[in-house]
Amino acid sequence: EEYTCLWQECGFCSPESPADLVRHVYFHCYHTKLKQWGLRALRAQPDVSRCQLDFQSRNIIPEIQENFLCLWEYCERSFDNPEWFYRHVEDHSFCSEYKAAGKENHVVLCGWKDCDCSFKGRCKLREHLRSHTQESTHGCCCPTCGGMFANNTKFFDHIRRQTALDQQRFQCSHCSKRFATERLLRDHMRNHVNHYKCPLCDMTCPLPSSLRNHIRFRHSEERPFKCDYCDYSCKNLIDLRKHLDTHSKEPAYRCEFEACSFTARSLCSIKLHYRKVHEGDSEPRYKCHVCDKCFTRGNNLTVHLRKKHQFKWPSGHPRFRYKEHEDGYMRLQLVRYESVELTEQLL
Repeated sequence: EEYTCLWQECGFCSPESPADLVRHVYFHCYHTKLKQWGLRALRAQPDVSRCQLDFQSRNIIPEIQENFLCLWEYCERSFDNPEWFYRHVEDHSFCSEYKAAGKENHVVLCGWKDCDCSFKGRCKLREHLRSHTQESTHGCCCPTCGGMFANNTKFFDHIRRQTALDQQRFQCSHCSKRFATERLLRDHMRNHVNHYKCPLCDMTCPLPSSLRNHIRFRHSEERPFKCDYCDYSCKNLIDLRKHLDTHSKEPAYRCEFEACSFTARSLCSIKLHYRKVHEGDSEPRYKCHVCDKCFTRGNNLTVHLRKKHQFKWPSGHPRFRYKEHEDGYMRLQLVRYESVELTEQLL
C-alpha cells in the first residue's frame, strides 16, 4: 500500500508506513498556523505588499524523516506532532530550578544533551531551547508561496525583493541589480566577494555555508541518501527525490491548463512547460556582454564565451555564473575573488 497525503497541492506519498503520513499531516497543521502568522504580520505592515510568487507551492512542506525527540536530561520523549513537541520542550524551561553561580548570582541551566549553557532567567532559556528544537527556523510562513522564514524581517525581505523595478532605489555597482532597501543591497554585495578559499583546491566561496557545500559535493565521497528500490545513492535529498520519480509509472505532475495534456515527472519540468508554452517565455534571456549575441540557455552562452571570446573561468570554479541585469538579460557575473585564511571552524 501507499499512504498519500490529500492536502491540497501537496502530493506527498509514503510507501512504507502510515506513521510517516501522520507526522507529515501534523506538520501541515503547524505550517498552516505559521502561514496565518505571516498573514497577520502582513496586515500589520500596510507598506509591505503581497508575495507575487506562484501559489501552487504554498502547501509544500519539508520532509520529516523521523519523530521529534526531546533530548532533555532523563526525558527523551518522542512526538509526531511538532506543535506538541515545541510546547513540551518549553515546559522544561518552566520547571528548571535556579542554581547558585557565585555568592549572589543565580542562573538556570540548559538540560539539553551535551549543552552547558546557563542563563539569568527562564525567558532566555526558552529562547535558547528553540535553537535545539529548530523552532527558531520557523518564525512564520509566507501565506502565498508557503516559504518558511526564521522571523518577520526575513519574511518581509522575501517580499521586498519582488518590488517593482521603479521602486528599487538602491543599485549594485558591480552588476547593476537594484534593491528596495539599503540592507538588501549590502547583503547582495557580499556575494561579489569570495572570501573563503577551499583548502583542497583553488575554489573560493562568498560564504562559509557555500564552502561547506562545495567540500561535501566536490571532495567527499559520502552519499547518505539511498534509494529504497535500487542501489542508487546521492549527496542530497533533492537528487534523491528526482531519482525516485524514475521508479514511478505515473507522471507526478500534470498541466492544469484546459486542453493541455502535458505531464512530467519533476516540478522543474512542469514549471519550464508553463513558462515556455503558457507564459510565452521562449525568448533568449542569456546575452553575451562582449558582442550582444543572445542564447536561450546559459550553457550555450558558456560555450560561446569560451570558443568565440576565449574566456576562462577562475581556477577551481566549474563554470561561469550569470546574473540578471536591469534590462532582464542574464549576463556574466562579475565577482572579485579574494582569499583569506580559513579556520577549521568553517569546515
